[in-house]
Amino acid sequence: MTADAQPEDAHPHGDPHGGPPDDPESRGLRLVAVLLGLTVVSGMIDAVSYLGLGHVFTANMTGNVVVLGFAAAGAPGFSIPHTATSLACFLVGALAGGRVAGRYGGVSRRAWARVTLAAEAVLVGASAAVAYAAPGAAATVYALIALTAFAMGLRNATVRKLGVADLTTTVLTMTLTGLASDSRAAGGPGHRSPRRVAAVVAMLLGAALGGWLVLHRDLGTPLLISAAAAGVLAAVTSGRE
Repeated sequence: MTADAQPEDAHPHGDPHGGPPDDPESRGLRLVAVLLGLTVVSGMIDAVSYLGLGHVFTANMTGNVVVLGFAAAGAPGFSIPHTATSLACFLVGALAGGRVAGRYGGVSRRAWARVTLAAEAVLVGASAAVAYAAPGAAATVYALIALTAFAMGLRNATVRKLGVADLTTTVLTMTLTGLASDSRAAGGPGHRSPRRVAAVVAMLLGAALGGWLVLHRDLGTPLLISAAAAGVLAAVTSGRE
């Protein structure tokens, strides 16, 4: 073999992580990093909805069901119509997400994730436009709840079917449970602790940033940032974990 020759299985342009050479699915940012970015977005969107739209969640449906119970019990500061709108639009979004998964999921995870995140960016961007155009209007509240809840349902259906462990992007209960119960202190391997800690930190950062912007700026700014982040992630995501 000459000095310039290469073994038959050498792939100078192949995936350095062992995947097939020039595999389109491997091009872009890994899904773990993308989902952590989306977790930050979730924190921002729930900050907008809970602090700015009358104590309703549009990303975290576990909290939303509890809020609906508070509203049904007559607790002040909670609204049955707002919460029911969020739940209904989230479910419709999840249904749409299931349809998208059926169309793209078996063909290309990369294309599937990009289509879904691009749709999320458009929906959240539309909510930002509404927030800027008609701040304070009663119809604006319902429009923002509907648009963001639909976007989060669409995304949650996609994330669930992608099946990346410990990164649901919207809830942390099982992530925190796994962090504690699988830790070395509990006699477990602790092998996914960094990912779980990163998810908690990402949600906290998103909620803190979103909360600050809602309290000191307006509703449109955190929504616009969330839309831009989702758009960037849609453009760079790969199909590999």
